[in-house]
Amino acid sequence: MPRERAILVGLHWKGSRVPAAPESVCAAEESLDELAALADTAEAEVLERVLQTRERPEAATLIGAGKAQEVAQLAEAAEADLVIFDHDLTPTQLRNLERLFQCKVVDRTQLILDIFARRARTREGQLQVELAQLNYLLPRLAGRGIEMSRPGGGIGTRGPGETQLETDRRRLHRRIRRLEKELAAVRVSRGVQRRKRQAIPLATAALVGYTNAGKSTLFNRLTDAAVLADDRLFATLDPTVRAVPLPSRRRVLLSDTVGFIRNLPVTLVEAFRATLEEVREAALLLHVVDISSPQAARHIAHVQTVLAEIGAGGAPQLLALNKIDLLEAAGEDLAAVCERIRGGAAPNARSVPVSARTGLGVDRLLEVVDEVLNLDPVVPATFYFPFRDGAEIHLLYEHSVVTARRYQADGCVIEAQVPESLLRRLAGFVKPAHHPQPTTHTP
Repeated sequence: MPRERAILVGLHWKGSRVPAAPESVCAAEESLDELAALADTAEAEVLERVLQTRERPEAATLIGAGKAQEVAQLAEAAEADLVIFDHDLTPTQLRNLERLFQCKVVDRTQLILDIFARRARTREGQLQVELAQLNYLLPRLAGRGIEMSRPGGGIGTRGPGETQLETDRRRLHRRIRRLEKELAAVRVSRGVQRRKRQAIPLATAALVGYTNAGKSTLFNRLTDAAVLADDRLFATLDPTVRAVPLPSRRRVLLSDTVGFIRNLPVTLVEAFRATLEEVREAALLLHVVDISSPQAARHIAHVQTVLAEIGAGGAPQLLALNKIDLLEAAGEDLAAVCERIRGGAAPNARSVPVSARTGLGVDRLLEVVDEVLNLDPVVPATFYFPFRDGAEIHLLYEHSVVTARRYQADGCVIEAQVPESLLRRLAGFVKPAHHPQPTTHTP
């Protein structure tokens, strides 16, 4: 299928209190750059970019009649297939602009929903995307009739849109209620799984961060998994969980989650609440930051905003300052950059510079994760095992750090740094204080 030809329209509200408005022209241009990356992810070819500065939004066209006419002429001259706005459009604005431009008009939320519809692979992910799309489309049905069917395909028509847009409001409400019930069942199932995990003292950590910060590459590096890692926004949508061994031989369950982005649509935050609960329940958030990005500090602030929205703002965090290989290649000072970007991070959050691509710093990252995890702390202990209990000896070696081993005639004494859960399991083998001293020593 040929790539759709798109014109991007960015907005800067000067001296205005518009919600989520860029605070400067520079920030508006950065947001437009991000919109271009989103358009590329949706396989659209960007022809032109327009940045409009106004005091406040215009009710009929958002950008004003004069600028709207200018964009319409530009779209006609460039033979554009669609115009993408870096701002949410009201149903009235969407209808007026499509009539004026004579081509498809898509806002930021609809573009992100389209990308999510492409990337969802699991049943849960597909349910979440469909619910978000229908909640977005429902208020836009009024007064549009058959225009909403958009049978031509392309951006804004994937997922449930092609089959649901021509239905009436009552059927949409029924479908939304059905999806909410199915997702509620998913939430219950996740809760059961979470309680089972908590019954076994395995700590959980969640990778969070701005989209394209390198979370999936780091996840693959830590777990030897094969999660898709692509230089595109929202390359990973469906969460993946793997066990990671720590230097103390404890294991942590690490989950790779969807990347965040500025002005993440509220409909998506609500629909993905079942998945994002994994983030809220994690014992540690591994916040991955693309340290080579000039907007790294802003990206940290945007992630902190989303975490607060989902109730995870107070969770312990560890900053993984990723892509230091790119920083070194550019000749920048690592310490200075780290100090500059930490302003928006969580209070008292430790940081570790890493390169997920080369593996540099990953061992140190695991050491710090081991240090900051409070669940199932490691304690020193001494055990006596008769030789016949080889399975328990193997268990100790597999899940703890053995520091000394001494043989006796009928067994061996082992000193180790042991997780408390394993200590309770092997309580019958803890060496009594009156046990006779060993006759031989093996380091």
